Amino acid sequence: MSGGERFSSTYDLVEQMFYLYVRVVKAKDLPPSTLTSSCDPYVEVKLGNYKGRTKHIEKKLNPEWNQVFAFSKDRIQSSILEVFVKDKDMVGRDDYLGRVIFDLNEVPTRVPPDSPLAPQWYRLEDRRGDGKVRGDIMLAVWMGTQADEAFSDAWHADAASVYGEGVFNIRSKVYVSPKLWYLRVNAIEAQDVIPSDRNRLPELFVKGQVGNQVLRTRICPTRTTTPVWNEDLVFVAAEPFEEQLTITVEDHLHPTKDEVLGKITLPMTLFEKRLDHRPVHSRWFNLEKYGFGMLEADRRKELKFSSRIHLRICLEGGYHVMDESTMYMSDQRPTARQLWKQPIGILEVGILGAQGLLPMKMKDSRGSTDAYCVAKYSQKWVRTRTILDTFSPKWNEQYTWEVYDPCTVITLGVFDNCHLGSNAAARDSRIGKVRIRLSTLEANRIYTHSYPLLVLHPHGIKKMGELQLAVRFTTLSLANIFHIYGQPLLPKMHYLHPFTVNQVDNLRYQAMNIVATRLGRAEPPLRKEVVEYMLDVDSHMWSMRRSKANFFRIMSLFSGMITMGQWFNQVCHWKNPISSVLVHILFLILIWYPELMLPTLFLYMFFIGLWNYRFRPRNPPHMDTKLSWAEAVHPDELDEEFDTFPTSRSHDVVRMRYDRLRSVAGRIQTVVGDIATQGERFQSLLSWRDTRATSLFIVFSFCSAVVLYATPPRVVALVTGLYYLRHPRFRSKLPSVPSNFFKRLPARTDSML
Repeated sequence: MSGGERFSSTYDLVEQMFYLYVRVVKAKDLPPSTLTSSCDPYVEVKLGNYKGRTKHIEKKLNPEWNQVFAFSKDRIQSSILEVFVKDKDMVGRDDYLGRVIFDLNEVPTRVPPDSPLAPQWYRLEDRRGDGKVRGDIMLAVWMGTQADEAFSDAWHADAASVYGEGVFNIRSKVYVSPKLWYLRVNAIEAQDVIPSDRNRLPELFVKGQVGNQVLRTRICPTRTTTPVWNEDLVFVAAEPFEEQLTITVEDHLHPTKDEVLGKITLPMTLFEKRLDHRPVHSRWFNLEKYGFGMLEADRRKELKFSSRIHLRICLEGGYHVMDESTMYMSDQRPTARQLWKQPIGILEVGILGAQGLLPMKMKDSRGSTDAYCVAKYSQKWVRTRTILDTFSPKWNEQYTWEVYDPCTVITLGVFDNCHLGSNAAARDSRIGKVRIRLSTLEANRIYTHSYPLLVLHPHGIKKMGELQLAVRFTTLSLANIFHIYGQPLLPKMHYLHPFTVNQVDNLRYQAMNIVATRLGRAEPPLRKEVVEYMLDVDSHMWSMRRSKANFFRIMSLFSGMITMGQWFNQVCHWKNPISSVLVHILFLILIWYPELMLPTLFLYMFFIGLWNYRFRPRNPPHMDTKLSWAEAVHPDELDEEFDTFPTSRSHDVVRMRYDRLRSVAGRIQTVVGDIATQGERFQSLLSWRDTRATSLFIVFSFCSAVVLYATPPRVVALVTGLYYLRHPRFRSKLPSVPSNFFKRLPARTDSML
């Protein structure tokens, strides 16, 4: 049942791309300039028409660069590699210090897991190659693939037009989300909280703040200086802990003013980390008086007598901190690492490339796209290198994740890089997104497929191109996977002490902000607009299109039952006499042998499953425009979906949309009212609201009880079934007596205004 041990990626899902790597480590004993008696050296690597250069180091005769250059083998047009060492001159041409020449036919090839090639010292030659000059340079030159460790940090020749900080923004990188904790603050009570106005009793509440997160308890129902709340405030905190917890006790003076009476600031390292539902110890904390102009005598008095607050604070390690939508979760493990279980598989994704991308911006009076791909699964984010100025980029990069639950989703997004120059305020544009649920993948099979990149714009749906992926899900233990299908989806703390729906939404929003902020500080940064798009930050916003799509999803679920009902109605009305006779025979067999009912039902589902195996999907599903109701959506509904919150549209547009929303809500209100009416009619059977109806029903119930006690259950089932399956000749087009009786029962609609 075991598929083997964990293994490292072999780059077998993508096409191997060969590169010439040049590692420039350092130089020594360079000749100083005759004018300055110093040197500002840099290295220029030249291969045919491609040139790459290191940064210059001021006033150093023994500089260190430790920089890698990569040249694609497909674009090499020369058999000679030249490495120049030059002295940067502020005025005029840079001075030539020496060079080293390599014949590409003599360059060794290195493929991981071979050890890295050791750099060597080379003596510099003069410009004509007639002899050696002063100075040595340490270099390593080898031919490798994109699996090389140096690939992600290398300067690539096809990105030679990038300058400044943009050089860092084109590199491939692996990121890890910060470790998130739920911080639970249980405000129990306080003592001796004296208001500034001694003639009134305060209306006290507790307010907690962690970074930008601010929460408050309800106001204590009794006006007193010793309030009791016993209420939880839950925040999101990230390691390493940078913010502190600030607790204030405030007096609610009137609706627009609250007065702070006491304050305390606590570091996160002070709190216990809880792994299960066992309570932690509570503590009393002295509150500092809040305000300006406290006299020294007041401070001395404060040391002898101060207000106190009783708190129970802990960092929750037994929860999974959700930073993504529950529909597309990629990880369900608790925060505390000691609660993690062993992985059940390996997910390998080869990001091959994209085809048919649309131009995203204008460059030199023509359309251009500088595309890169981001993949997010579990706590690991990956970003491919940026391929410049092409509508069919080829990345051929492969990444690996450990899988702890097969019922998770990997999300991949393609973006246009807008940070290649000095414009720091630009935002990377969305090109499209793909989601793949791991449970839809067969084990140990490679899926190579093109996924459409669909983006909804204010003017409609647009296909931005196709993303080519190779995906393989390798199981380590099939028995563990089958076991997981019977386990809870989330850690047990979510069920022992669940959060409310509003708490889950608010905490997810705060967690997403923290993740976006921390990843935005990496180098190169994974920008906020990218993280928000990958985490579906706007999935909770109102959308008429999404509401219609969900409504028709519900209707498609009921369509099977509606079809079965129509078929049964045709059987009852003998539309097809052969089917009706066969149903009668099956019904009589089940009545005579009732123990066959459940086995027959499950055997029927077994054969349906076997029959449907022929029509199983061959590839993972992709974005469906018809299911999303994106093809026939009205332009104004799209404009409403892309509107800001709060709205930025004109009053007339907002009024029109409000009236449209009222009409839709009116229809929903009518349906909900009809459902409530049927339920209240059922309740009124025994409520004596209609004394005659209740009398008839209880007499009928008594007679039915006597008959059912005296009649065998088989006879009752036989008579009931034959009555419903009777021939149309014995049917009436008028409603039945029970239906007429039920519709005459009273409901509480009479009492509604």
